[in-house]
This record gives sequence, structure tokens and C-alpha cells, in this order.
Amino acid sequence: MIIRSWLFVPGDSERKLEKGRENVADALILDLEDSVSNDRQEIARTMVREYLQKHTDRSRQKLYVRCNPLDTDLALPDLAAIMPGRPDGICLPKVYSAKEVNTLCNYLSAFEAREGIEQGSTKILCVATETAASVLTFHTYLDGVSDRLVGMTWGAEDLAAALGASDNRGPDGDYDDVYKQVKGLCLAACRAIDVQPVGVLITNFRDDKALEEDCLRDRKAGFVGKIAIHPAQPPIINKAFTPSEEEIAHAKRVVAVFAENPGMGTVGLDGMMIDMPHLKQANTLLELADQIEAMEG
Repeated sequence: MIIRSWLFVPGDSERKLEKGRENVADALILDLEDSVSNDRQEIARTMVREYLQKHTDRSRQKLYVRCNPLDTDLALPDLAAIMPGRPDGICLPKVYSAKEVNTLCNYLSAFEAREGIEQGSTKILCVATETAASVLTFHTYLDGVSDRLVGMTWGAEDLAAALGASDNRGPDGDYDDVYKQVKGLCLAACRAIDVQPVGVLITNFRDDKALEEDCLRDRKAGFVGKIAIHPAQPPIINKAFTPSEEEIAHAKRVVAVFAENPGMGTVGLDGMMIDMPHLKQANTLLELADQIEAMEG
């Protein structure tokens, strides 16, 4: 299932949890990490578990949980508390390499066995670049990572702190070179292992234009979705990552012209020469459109 919008929701806010269920976001990430203070961890775990147990119909909206980092003493209690609620997946923050993803996979296997949950059904979305070391370890995902991993995103804000930067953007408002490089590495790693590349959040939730433009840049680059930190963002994200009627029509024409010219590797369309990569892109877009239509229908 393609997930276009992933909305973070504080795990200790009953009001925001219930509002999240009404949101158009394709997935909620019920947060036990950054948005929950240490003295409210137990409260948040209980609330998240009860929320998961209450909302068992996940056909329209998937429910993930962001646990605390595995190198803290909070992560295992997080998982032990929320797995009875059968989350669709876990969002894993502050990884260093694929090793942490595989470790989480082992933990999930044990908890699934305890709860009578089908083995492998709890998926993983990892935030791949919130630590300095993680920038240098994308190759580890190619050496063998759990097939529970369904998506990766990169973390521009935490990475800036990890690198000792005072900001992650230049005077023109665009990301500095190191963050552009990380974005590209994340995208390439996702495509190499066939998981969903998810764009990073936009912190200024009042700037709809900036969000839309960033979504369209991400989609053009090859990302299929984006993290949201405010309930007003998912509608914009969903629209940006949904192929338009014009795009679908053009893709169908590309497929049709190749079908009409069997055996041809290059054909002409609207005064331009197109070849196999264009056909692949057209088929990918049509497949995405079909998935979104099925999901929303």
C-alpha cells in the first residue's frame, strides 16, 4: 500500500489522537518519542495502546507508532506496552545503520509471538538520517535488511543538531549541500531495496505554498509521500503525490503508442522521441494511480 501522508500525533493527547482519526492522512504515527515528556511516558503508552485497540479498522488509515530509540531504556517498554494493540507498523528513530532495523525486527517477532499476531505483519518505517553515523551507512541496507522495512525517510532537523549546525538551510532558503546529498542517498537506497521513499517534514506548518512546492519537488525526484507535523498538511500532501488527470492521460498515451508499435524501442509522440525509460515511468505512474484509486474507493 502506497502511503502519501504520514501525520505525527502526540501519544499523550486524547484530543489530538481523536482528531487524527478524522484526518485524511493515509497513516498516523502515534508518537512516544519527541512529543512526549519523560514523566508522561507511561501515560502515553497506555493511551496509544487503548487507541490502537479501539481503532481496529485500518482499511483507510494505517496506524504506526514511533517508539523511542533502541539505544535508550525506553524502547523495549514502549514495544511491550503497545504491541497488544497490533499496530500496523513501528516508526524507528535515530538509527545508525540497518543493524537497528534488524534488531527491531527481532523484537517484533518476539512480541508478535507473545500476542498471537501473524509473524512479519508489523512493518517498519525508519528515520534513516538523524545521527551523524547514519549518513555514512546507507550501504548496510543493501547488505541485507528485514523485509518488514517498508519505508525510509531522512531527518533534516535532528541531523543538523547531530552535525553541530546552527541551521540546515542556506540564505536562499534551500537545504545546504550536505542535506541535499543525504536526501539523494536516502532516495537511492530506498529504490535499491524497493521500499517507499518518504520526504522530510516542513516545519513551518503555516506556509502551505512552501509545503506544496516541496512536495512537488520530492515527487518529481522520486519520493512517494511525506511526513506531516500538522493536521492541515495531509490534504496538501495527498494532492501533490496523486497523479493528475492530465498526467494519467499522458501516461496512457505513452503506453498505447508503444503497444501500437511492437518491437520498437523508440517512438515519436507529440513531436518528441520517447524510449523504454519513458514507458517504465508511464507504467509506474499508472500503477500508482490505480493503487491510490483503490485505497480511496
